[in-house]
Amino acid sequence: MVNAIVKTIELEDGRTITLETGKLAKQADGSVMLRMGNTMLLATVCAAKDAKPDTDFMPLQVEYREKYASIGRYPGGFLKREGRPSDYEILTCRIVDRALRPLFPEDYHADVFVNITLYSADGVDIPDALAGLAASAALSVSDIPFNGPISEVRVARIDGEFVINPTFDQLEKADMDIMVAATYDNIMMVEGEMKEVSEMDLLEAMRVAHKAIKIHCKAQMELAEAVGKTVKRTYCHEVNDDDLRAAVHKACYDKAYAIAKSGNRDKHARQDGFEEIVAEFKATFSEEELAEKETLIDKYYHDVEKEAMRRCVLDEGTRLDGRKTTEIRPIWCEAGYLPGPHGSAIFTRGETQSLTAVTLGTKMDEKIVDDVLNQGRERFLLHYNFPPFSTGEARAQRGTGRREVGHGHLAMRALKGMIPDNYPYCIRVVSDILESNGSSSMATVCAGTLALMDAGVQIKHPVSGIAMGLIKNPGEDKFAVLSDILGDEDHLGDMDFKVTGTENGITATQMDIKVDGLSFDILEQALNQAKEGRMHILGKITETLETPREDFKDHTPRIEVLMIPKEFIGAVIGPGGKIIQGMQEETGANITIEEVNDGGRVEISGTNKATIDHAMTLIKGIVSVPDVGEVYTGKVRSIMPYGAFVEFLPGKDGLLHISEIDWKRLDSVEDAGIHEGDQIEVKLIDIDKRTGKFKLSRKVLLPRPEKA
Repeated sequence: MVNAIVKTIELEDGRTITLETGKLAKQADGSVMLRMGNTMLLATVCAAKDAKPDTDFMPLQVEYREKYASIGRYPGGFLKREGRPSDYEILTCRIVDRALRPLFPEDYHADVFVNITLYSADGVDIPDALAGLAASAALSVSDIPFNGPISEVRVARIDGEFVINPTFDQLEKADMDIMVAATYDNIMMVEGEMKEVSEMDLLEAMRVAHKAIKIHCKAQMELAEAVGKTVKRTYCHEVNDDDLRAAVHKACYDKAYAIAKSGNRDKHARQDGFEEIVAEFKATFSEEELAEKETLIDKYYHDVEKEAMRRCVLDEGTRLDGRKTTEIRPIWCEAGYLPGPHGSAIFTRGETQSLTAVTLGTKMDEKIVDDVLNQGRERFLLHYNFPPFSTGEARAQRGTGRREVGHGHLAMRALKGMIPDNYPYCIRVVSDILESNGSSSMATVCAGTLALMDAGVQIKHPVSGIAMGLIKNPGEDKFAVLSDILGDEDHLGDMDFKVTGTENGITATQMDIKVDGLSFDILEQALNQAKEGRMHILGKITETLETPREDFKDHTPRIEVLMIPKEFIGAVIGPGGKIIQGMQEETGANITIEEVNDGGRVEISGTNKATIDHAMTLIKGIVSVPDVGEVYTGKVRSIMPYGAFVEFLPGKDGLLHISEIDWKRLDSVEDAGIHEGDQIEVKLIDIDKRTGKFKLSRKVLLPRPEKA
C-alpha cells in the first residue's frame, strides 16, 4: 500500500475537502486528487525542462475534462466515448487558466500543461468550483516555479446569505453566482452573473470569497511543506543584454512617449508610429548584428512602449487616444439595420463594432445539453464571432476558439436575466465583431440589447456593458482607473474588469488582475466609475431605441401558449400522435406539448394569426368538458337510417337522432337537407350516465311550429 500524503480542509458548513498526493500519477511533476463528498478531481501538472528557442511568453495549457463514468452514464453519439470538450469544460478551463497564468515568473517560458479530470461525481457538489484548487495544489507539490498557491470558490447569495461552493440544488435559488480566484493576499479573477445587484453587494461577495480562499491556500502551503517541495527548480529561459536594453531605452523612450501623448485616435496610425521608432533603431545595426540581437531589441522595445504608455497616464492623465481616464469613446448605434433577421442592430464605440442579429424560434429550436452533470434544454443562446478582419489581420478564419466561447458566455449571462419569464420563444443572438479595439464582448452586450428590442422582445430592462482598466506600478501609491479601455490598454495595463448591468444593478462581471496588492478601495472606485460609464452608454442605447418595439416583424413566427389539464395530454396527442398530427395538417400550425408540473404546456406556432386561432380552437375543443345545455357547431361525420353522428367537439361525437332533427316527422335524415360533411348547430341535451354517450338535438334550436 502506497503511503499518500493527505491534507484535510474543514469548511464552516461541516463539509470537508481532502487533498491527496503521492498515490496517483507519480510520474507527473505534480499530482493531487481532490475529494469533496463523492466528487473527485485529479489534477496533474507537467513542465518542460527548458523553454523552446525564442519563446518570450508563458506557454501554459489548461485542460479540464469530465468523464461520463464519473456519474455512471454513457456518452451520447455513435462512438459512445468522450469527444471534443463541451462549452462548459472550455469555460472551466478558461477560469483556471486566468487565475494561474499571471502567477508564473515573467522570465519562465517552459511549456506547462495542467490537466484536471473529473473521475467521480454524485450530482450534489459542483466540480468547476474545485478545479482551480486542485490545479494549484498540483503546482504546489511540484518543483515548477509558481508564485501561488491560489484557490477558487463559487459564492452564491441565497435568501440574502452568502454561501461558499453551494450545491446544484442551492444554486437554483441564488440571485448571485460568481467565481472568485485569489492568492492568500490578493484577488486575481472574478466572473459571474447576478440579478441586478449593487456594486457594494458584489464587493461583499468578493470579501466573503477571499476569506474562504485563504483557508485553502494555507492548506496547500502545509501540503507542499509535507511533500518537501517548497524549493522550486532553477531555470534560465532568458539571456539578457543590459547594455542593449539601456540603448533601446535611451534611443526610443522619448519618441514612444511623444506618440503615447499625442492622442491619435487611429489605432493603426499609432501602431505605424511605434513601429517606425523601432525600425529606425534597428537600422543602426548591420545585418549580422541584427540577426543576433533583433529578438532582444523587440522585447526591450515592448518594455519601452509599455513604460511610456503607463507613465503618460499616471503623470499626465493622458491616454493613448487622448481621452481622459473617465471618458467613453464616441458611440453610434442603429437598430433594424438588417431586413432579413427578426431583429438586428449595430453598436459602434470608437474602433469596436458589433453587428448583431436575433432569431426567434419555437420549442423545436431548443438546444439540447447533454454534458456529464448538466442535462436539459436551453432557450436563450448567444454566439460571438471574432473574424480576423476585425483587427485588420490577413489570415484565414478557422473554427470557434476558446476566447469566442468565453466572450459569448459572458454576454449571454449579461442579457439572459432580462428575458421575460416563461417566454414562449427560443432566442438566438449572434454577434459578429466587425471592428475591434478593446471590449468587443461589451459591444456585444449593447448590440444584443438593441437587437432584442428591435425584434420586439419585451426585455425587462436594457443592458449596457463597459470594460475598465488599471495602471498601477509596483511600490507606487499613484494609480489610474481607466473607463472603456483600448486593446493596448488591456495588453499593457494591470486589469481588465468588465461590468454589465441595467439602471437597477449589475447583471454580469468578469475581472482579470495582473498586479499584486490591489485593494478593495481600488476595486470600489473601479466599480463606481464603471457604473457612471454604463449609465452613459445606456443613454446612447435608449436614444436609439427607447423601448422594445410593440410587435414582431411581419416574418417572425407567432407563438401562443395554452395550459391544459394533465389528463387531456393523451387526448391532444392521440394514439400514435394521430390527433396532433391531424391538427397540424389541417391548420398548418406547429404544435408541441410537454408535461409541466400538474398540467400540459401546449405551444402553437404559425405564420399568421388565423392559423394559430384555428389550432387553438381545435385544442380547446378537445380539452373542453361537454356541458349539457350548451350549443355547439359540429360536423356531420356519418348518416344512419336512425339519425346522424355529429362531431360537436374535436374527438367527441354525439347522436343526432332523426326525431331530434326537426319538429316535423322525417322519413330520412336527407329529408332535412343534412349530408355528410355539413356544419350544423346542435345542442347537447343529455349524457348517458352509464355509457357516457352524448345525445344531441337540432330541433330545439328551431322555431317550434304553432299548433293548428
